[in-house]
Order: sequence, then structure tokens, then C-alpha cells
Amino acid sequence: MKKKLLVTLCTVAALSVSACDCSLKNDVESTKATVSKNEEVKQTENTDAETTEATTEKETVEETTEETFSESDVAAIEVKSKDLHDGVWDTKITYTENGSNLSPQLSWEAVEGADSYVVYMVDNTAGSWMHWKSKDVKKTKLKQGWADSEEYVGPYPPGGTHEYEIYVIALKNPVSEVYGEFDKSNIGFWDNKFNCNITDDGEEGNILAIGTIKGTYTAGE
Repeated sequence: MKKKLLVTLCTVAALSVSACDCSLKNDVESTKATVSKNEEVKQTENTDAETTEATTEKETVEETTEETFSESDVAAIEVKSKDLHDGVWDTKITYTENGSNLSPQLSWEAVEGADSYVVYMVDNTAGSWMHWKSKDVKKTKLKQGWADSEEYVGPYPPGGTHEYEIYVIALKNPVSEVYGEFDKSNIGFWDNKFNCNITDDGEEGNILAIGTIKGTYTAGE
């Protein structure tokens, strides 16, 4: 009887140990699966982060490329005017009581490969107020009064001394539009004055050369 009881107890103990082993094994396997899953999630997160970072870097490079164009990237045009004397514009070009509202005489050397030119005059003292805006200019010698009233209005400062700067931009291909509102302030002129570097088809490198000439005019002279 005692022998049977002993065998029974041993059997129960063995079954208990076996059950514990199975439970422990299941717990270990479950833990391993959880760790593996967490590692997969972490790897996925790292991959997504790297992709996002790479995309951001690419966008930053593209934005920087678009914003870094400057006059120093292309050839310089020497612009001359008979209406500029010792850094002061002639009264004839002004839209004042003593002026004649005639666009200044300009001349420059032809730029090789240029199809046409853009001519601006802006008041640097008054928010880049645009006094001259001509595109598709085919000549390199413009007589005094060349531009009509739809493209030119002479300086008319309300008071004090203002600085007026002329830009001549040589283009490889003509563009349908150039930046700026005529006879209005153009606060964004400095950031957009060379947008004609991009053609109507979206190709960059349209500007071949740039030239400037500037002078002042004082109200009442």
C-alpha cells in the first residue's frame, strides 16, 4: 500500500514539474516573440526616420539651389547713360514740375546669345517703387524718351533725396511675364527681380548677363 502511494506521489510530482517546464518554455517563447516584434517596430521606425530625413535634406538642397542665384553668377553688363551726371539723374527724366517725364538714355554692349533684354528702374528709397518696366527689348541703345507711358514714369519723390537704380538683364529666351507692378511699391523686388532666370517652360539658366546703373534725385531740383 505504501509502495503504491509512493508511486502515485512521484507520478504527480513528475507531472507538476513537466507542467512547470511547459509553462516556463511558453513564457520564454512569448518573451522572445515580444522582443523580436519590438525590434521589428524599432527598425521600421528607424527606416521611416531615415527616409524622412533624406527627403528633408533633398528638399532643403533644392530650395537652397533656387535661392542662391545672384548677379555674380553671370557676366556683367556695363550700362551707360548721358542723363546721369556725377551720380545725379537729370531733371528731364523726372515726373515733376521741372521735369519732362522722359525715360533716360541708355546704352550697353550686346550680349552674345541674348534674344532680348529686360529693363527696370526702381526707387531703392521707397520700397522698390517701379518707375520703368520693359521686356522684350531688342535694342542696346535707347534714346531719351524711348519708353512709353505704359512702361515708364519718371521719379517724383515726395521729399528728400531718393536713389533710382536701373537694371538691364540679358535673356537667352524671352519670357511672357517679368516680376513687378508698374508705378507701385514692390517690396518683394529684391527676392524676385531675377525670376526671369526661369523660362516659361521651367528651365533655369535663362539670364546671361546683368548690368546696373544708379543715381539720385532730390525733390524740388
